[in-house]
Amino acid sequence: MRSYLQKHPTAFDPDEVGILSDALDEAWEAINASLDGDAQAVRDALAKHIVEEAQRGELNRRKLCGGALVHFARMNLRTGPHSEK
Repeated sequence: MRSYLQKHPTAFDPDEVGILSDALDEAWEAINASLDGDAQAVRDALAKHIVEEAQRGELNRRKLCGGALVHFARMNLRTGPHSEK
């Protein structure tokens, strides 16, 4: 998360960055084993989603993590084998 925030500066205090980092780590732990593509691109997409939600005011770690996982699932539905039919 910190590397993502360095590339995409935002105004979060250290406690908020900790919440965002924890949410990203939790989401990453949930999906990392199931990846077969570019892991860094997926992690960046999760980080981006978490930051966007935090910018809208959401700072609940569980909600940020859950939202990132839903976002990941939707990305897979749009780009996975089901979308090729």
